Order: sequence, then C-alpha cells, then structure tokens
Amino acid sequence: MRAGPSQEEIRRHNLGALLRHVHLGGPTSRAELTSRMGLNRSTIMALTADLTAAGLVREELPRETGRAGRPSLVVRPESARVYVFALDVGVDRLVAARVGLGGTIIDRREAVRRRGPFSLEEVVGPLAAFARQMHRKTRPDTVCVGVAAAFSGGVDRGDGVVRFGPNMGSVDVPFGEEMARRLGLGLPVAVGNDANLAALAEHTRGVGVGCRDLVYLHGDVGVGGGVIVNGTLLGGHQGFGGEVGHMVVNPKGRSCGCGSLGCLEAEVGERALLEAAGRFDGSGALVGRDAVRAVVDAADRGDIVAQAALSRVGDWLGLGVANLANIFNPEMVVFGGMLREVYLGSAAQVRSRLATDALPPVREHLRLRTSALGDDATLVGAAELAFAQVLADPLEVLARAGS
Repeated sequence: MRAGPSQEEIRRHNLGALLRHVHLGGPTSRAELTSRMGLNRSTIMALTADLTAAGLVREELPRETGRAGRPSLVVRPESARVYVFALDVGVDRLVAARVGLGGTIIDRREAVRRRGPFSLEEVVGPLAAFARQMHRKTRPDTVCVGVAAAFSGGVDRGDGVVRFGPNMGSVDVPFGEEMARRLGLGLPVAVGNDANLAALAEHTRGVGVGCRDLVYLHGDVGVGGGVIVNGTLLGGHQGFGGEVGHMVVNPKGRSCGCGSLGCLEAEVGERALLEAAGRFDGSGALVGRDAVRAVVDAADRGDIVAQAALSRVGDWLGLGVANLANIFNPEMVVFGGMLREVYLGSAAQVRSRLATDALPPVREHLRLRTSALGDDATLVGAAELAFAQVLADPLEVLARAGS
C-alpha cells in the first residue's frame, strides 16, 4: 500500500493552492482564503507568511472594510516582481509579453508575420529579441519563473515539438528547444496548441470561469479547438486532442490543408468565407481578420452576397457545434479568434442547426458565447502554461529561478 502524503507534500500542495487562488482571483483576504480552502486561520497565516517571505505575495490592510472589528489582511500577488514570458505564434502575427503573477500584462511587443513557407528563424528571431528587450527593462529584484508559447499547430506533449501546422507551413519544428536556446534565460520553453491554451484561458479568466465543461472554437486561417472536461483540458494521448477543425462535416466538400475533404476548417475557415463572399483573389492581399470582419460588416449593411456567404458558413459551423455538443455535452461553447466575428454574423444559422442536429437534452442548457479575452486569449493561455510550475510548487520553482 502506498503511504499517505507527508507533511511536506501537504504543505507544498497548500502553498500552491493558496497561490493559485490569489493568482486567479486577485487580492483575497485571509478570511476568504480560510473559507475557500477549508483550512484553519493559523494554517492560512503560516502559508501566507511563507509565500510573503519568498516574495510571491504581500499582505496589507484592506482599503475599505465596511465592517466593525479588526479587518482581515488582504493577500496580493507580487505582480511587479514575479513574472513569465508568454509568446503567441499565429499565422499572421507574433506576440511576446511579460506577464506578472496575477495575470497582469506588464509589457508586450507585436510584429506582423508574413504568410508563406515556414522559417524557424523568422519566428524565433523576433520573439527572442522582444523578450530580451523586455528582460533588460526589468528591475534587479524581479524574477522570471517560466516561459511558454501558444503555437498554431499540433504540439507533441512529450517533447514540445510542433508536429504539424498546415496553415503555418510547418512540420516537426523543435520550437521550444530553439526558443530556449535563443533566450538564454536558463529556462525551458513550454509549448502548447494555441486553441487548447485559449480554452484554458477562457476557462480560468474569461467567459467560462466557473464552467466545468466547455468547448472552445478558435478561428485563425483555419479552425482549432480546446475541450474542457470536468474542469480539465482534454489533451489526448500525445497532446493532439481538440483538433476539431479536422472533423469531417462534408465528405464531398472542399479540400483541406490537412489533405482531407470537407473538414470543418475547410468549410468555415477564412478562405471558405472569403470565396463565398467573392472577396478572395488568390493574391494574399485581402486576407486575415480584417478581411473577415469586412464581410461581416458588409452583411450587417445589407450586402446580399456577404449575407449568403455567412449563412452558408454558419450552417456548417452549426453542424460542427451540434456534433461537438452531442459528443461532449458541454455547458458552454465559446467562439474565439476569427470565429467570434463569424458567429456574431451567423448566429441564426448556428442555432438553427443545433435545433435540428443536437440531441434535445444536450442543447437544452447549452450556452453559446463569444470570447471575453478577444485576440489575447491565446497569449493569456500561454501565460497560464508558463505559470503552471510555480503554482504547483512555489518555493522550489522560485528557488531554482533565483539561483
């Protein structure tokens, strides 16, 4: 029989749990932490003392109490001192941000990424330069506890290699390894699929807070997804779970970049919408999120061709959502990235498909929502991935980072 957890293991777990409460919930009183964690006041006081001594949190009197008696001290994350670097590699943009404990974006840099053949140097070079610029601006007493990237492609959980990225023109890219080498911070770079990380971000900080079962659909050039089941991100055997964009919805449909026909991505992605609206000229000049928004705006103004395009795409999107609803029975489906605009312009078609193709008890309580984090959902998700280790073992990770 396995022995029960030691006192040190329990303490380590409680330190991480308390720090996570403050990281996600913001400034929290000792009294609230006592209630949320189910621990006594003296234990909470000891835990906060340890985290304060390590420079992860600070305690202070509340600004307003509104109550008689001695106020409970408020525990705040040391956002200015403890931070991570979050990176976002999209089809059309590269973003790097310094994110403080508590989720505060302290500094950020962004560049346009040109479409075309994938070049590791053209991606790693600018991001590493951005991170070094931000690192040079930090105070001597600050500490970086992690680095993570959201990548538009399938990422192997075992080694962090991007195994496929049809819309990036990339395959078997050792992105994390090369990024860590170029940064030179002595920290590994965790890499995750952008839609998976955006799902995590919406679940912890966005529209899905408090929702235990959620499906997130992300549109860039293609379509990705992330599935939260009972509060946990569904990763799959190797980490490729959530590739809902390659669910076939139309077996005799459009060609997809993955080599199949009629994938959800092929039927509702950027090119499908622009071609249906007569706005795809093949030159690559009129593409991207602005081009998608232009179609939605035109439909709002009464453009019949744009309206028909959104109706067609919305019908396939609704079929995809109905399939996912029947499989996962989520409480909420969230539309992010380009799909946020597409859904807003085709909500009637999506709901009509749900009404005919989703099982009645499945659709009865299903909520359809748009991303609360907008274009930063993938970046916020990368930051949460970077913070994962320090939230699991705060004192050990901080000691390693500061050595």
